[in-house]
Amino acid sequence: MKNRVFFPQAALDEWIAGDLVDLERDELTIRSEARKYRITEAVRILREVAGTPDEQDLVGRVKSVGYLTELGAELLEQSMILGDAAYDVVPGFVGAPVGTFAEHLQASPEAGAQAASDEELLAAFLSKSM
Repeated sequence: MKNRVFFPQAALDEWIAGDLVDLERDELTIRSEARKYRITEAVRILREVAGTPDEQDLVGRVKSVGYLTELGAELLEQSMILGDAAYDVVPGFVGAPVGTFAEHLQASPEAGAQAASDEELLAAFLSKSM
């Protein structure tokens, strides 16, 4: 399975405003690294706040909005209702790298020259942009 990363909406908004990333349809490109990620709308589930059991075992996980909608969840900004349970969530997108890291290096050798993996590349970007 490919590595996946969660991009919080607030961080994406800052990166877009700062011209650090490009967003086109379902593809996010980190400009400085020329690395592309296929993204899907998702939320990070922080906690159950109604005091009911987390029967779906969602707390601490990132799930796509499509999956949660199929379960019957209702999402509004930073809240989610699923049955009798209510959750605090962080809206955003989950992304998977497009192609392998080796393919990325072949296409953009200068962009990934300082990193040995997707994780290192992303860590370098985050350390500069946060």
